[in-house]
Amino acid sequence: HMVSIDQLNQEQVVFVDDTGKPTGETGPKIDSHGAHTKLHRAFSCYVFNSKGELLITQRAAGKKIWPNVWTNSVCGHPGPGESYEAAIARRLDHELGLPTVNGLVNAVSEYIYKTPPYNGIVEYEFCPIFAGVLDQDPVPNPDEVADYKWVTWQWLLDEVAKDPHDPGVYSYWMKDQL
Repeated sequence: HMVSIDQLNQEQVVFVDDTGKPTGETGPKIDSHGAHTKLHRAFSCYVFNSKGELLITQRAAGKKIWPNVWTNSVCGHPGPGESYEAAIARRLDHELGLPTVNGLVNAVSEYIYKTPPYNGIVEYEFCPIFAGVLDQDPVPNPDEVADYKWVTWQWLLDEVAKDPHDPGVYSYWMKDQL
């Protein structure tokens, strides 16, 4: 079933300045991703297994924001007063049925990106990049994730290099982050 607009509107995003400092303002998630998206707090997390393979996920067809594209393991928006670590654990559980990762590191602390419009939606995020290790296959939530695979870093770099379009096979932000 599709997530209702009411449910989407209950999730609040935190608006920030270009140093990542909260402005004190929050807003409903779906309203915060239109043509005039304001900079807000988000995260990207890359989950590796002990063989060094990366978990990539395909966003569900029903998602309002960048449906069907393949992307890094998990992304999301920390809520008001929520730490990045807590938000990552919450989204890993909700999207992938996974416990939080081991040895979580903040690999890139200041990363900002803005996407071209896709279905009228623009992402504009202050989005630190995290990485961690987990040796467990996900159990995807079908409302969030259509598919997943474990890939090598080099395979992904090669695939992304062949995907110049936005929207293409892979998410704008993952291509930019790589």
